[in-house]
Amino acid sequence: MLRRMNTFSGQKLAAVVKELENFAPTSWAEKWDNVGLLIEPHREKQIKKILLTNDLTEPVVKEALEKEAELIISYHPPIFKPLTRITQSHWKERVVAACLANDIALYSPHTAWDKKSGGVNDWLSKAVNILSIRPLEPELGAPPGTGSGRYIETKMELSQVVESLQKRIKNSVHIALAVGHTPKTLIQSVGICAGSGASLLKGIQADLIITGEMSHHEVLEFTHNNTTVLLCNHSNSERGFLHEFCPILAKSLNEECLVFVSEVDRDPLVTVASDINKELSAFVDVYKQ
Repeated sequence: MLRRMNTFSGQKLAAVVKELENFAPTSWAEKWDNVGLLIEPHREKQIKKILLTNDLTEPVVKEALEKEAELIISYHPPIFKPLTRITQSHWKERVVAACLANDIALYSPHTAWDKKSGGVNDWLSKAVNILSIRPLEPELGAPPGTGSGRYIETKMELSQVVESLQKRIKNSVHIALAVGHTPKTLIQSVGICAGSGASLLKGIQADLIITGEMSHHEVLEFTHNNTTVLLCNHSNSERGFLHEFCPILAKSLNEECLVFVSEVDRDPLVTVASDINKELSAFVDVYKQ
């Protein structure tokens, strides 16, 4: 049975941040990244409701306000480049202003979660039958299995990987076949990088790579080097981890906080079928039709 909202005693913001740091230290994040506690309300209050989202968009902020969340954990940092002003003229400034005005704290883990053993890249890797797995770039001084990207040994037909990946992310995927590959090609090595992985995966010797997005010319470079490319759309390669992390965080906080995943957060790109249902109020990904 679900607990009533008023039975959650909550925890101090500092205590919640400590548990987030215990899960994946922000020191693991890439040097260019902007992670950790990004907004700290000037009035301290108990954190009773925590909303998880991949991207902090205006619809997600509205949802946080409606559900009275005191803390938003946004995988992608909405504050990345320095803000020179906070006005109502730009959506990112409006997001920050709304958090400040309503005393909502904001935390972003981004690449720290990518590197974490049991984090985002390991979640995405479960689309493949794993015979062995290791980071593409291990994190020095961190526990084994920590690092950027993943390299997997497997034995699956390409068509099986495609089907499994679509089930994993619950969305359609884009495929660029390597020259000479077919749906029946046996895949024995896979490089994985959630999000935008072209630079990390560049030059990898693998039958297949899985990532969120890359440019047209990057795709051609891989396919002409005998590597098939599977693209999920950027945030679809990451978002599903939130559902895996939700109970982990709740347990680490002794079930004293209500932790929930955004219902409105979604990738801005949708692959639609040719026979669009005109009665739908929104486009639905072809995989879900």
